[in-house]
Amino acid sequence: MVAQHFSHVRHWVFDLDNTLYPPAARLFDQIEEKMNAWVMRELSVDHVEADRLRADYWREHGTTLAGLMANHKVEPWDYLREVHDISLDMLEPDEGLARSIRALPGRRIVYTNGDGEYAERVLERRGLSDVFDAIYGIEHANWRPKPERAAFDLVFAAERLEPKTAAMFEDDIRNLSVPHALGMRTVHVAPEPDPQPHIHHHTDDLPGFLAMLT
Repeated sequence: MVAQHFSHVRHWVFDLDNTLYPPAARLFDQIEEKMNAWVMRELSVDHVEADRLRADYWREHGTTLAGLMANHKVEPWDYLREVHDISLDMLEPDEGLARSIRALPGRRIVYTNGDGEYAERVLERRGLSDVFDAIYGIEHANWRPKPERAAFDLVFAAERLEPKTAAMFEDDIRNLSVPHALGMRTVHVAPEPDPQPHIHHHTDDLPGFLAMLT
C-alpha cells in the first residue's frame, strides 16, 4: 500500500504553482506575459529577446528572477509584485484537497519559488488558507531558488524540518532531486509521469493520492 511509504512522515512540503492547483488553470500564461513585458521595458529589448532571456534564465538559474538578479542586479520585490499581478479567476476552491491536506499528521507547509504574498492569494482562492502551518517563498531562501541546495537548506532550517521524516510534492521534476538526496519521500505531481531515479511516486490526482495516505 502507498500509505506505508509515508507512515514516518511528519513534515509535508507542497510546492504551489501547478501543484496545489491544476495546470489547466494556466496561470503561468499570464505570468510569462507579465515577465516578458517587464524584461522588454526594463532591459530595452524586443519581445523575441525578452522571451529568450526569460526561458534561458529559468533553465540556467532555476527561475527567471534569479537570472535577472545575477545578470542585471534586479530588485526582486518590484519585479515579483508586477509579474504576479494576475487574475486568479480560473481558480476554484477544492474542498476535497483541503480535507485531504488537513488530515495529514504533522506540519504542513507550502514552499514556492514565488513569493509569500502571491502564495497567500492563490491559497485563499483555492480554499486552502487554513490548512497550512507555514508558507515559505523565495524571499525566505534569501532569493535563492529551487533547485539550489542552499535554498532548501535555508527554508528547512527555518522550519526545523528533518528531511528523513518529510515528503515533498512538486510539479517541476528538477526540484525533487535535492529533497530525494536529503532523504525525503518525493512525489511528482504532473499530468504525465517522468520516471527518474529521484522520484518515488507520481500522481495526476493530488487529492486522490493524499486520501490514500490517511
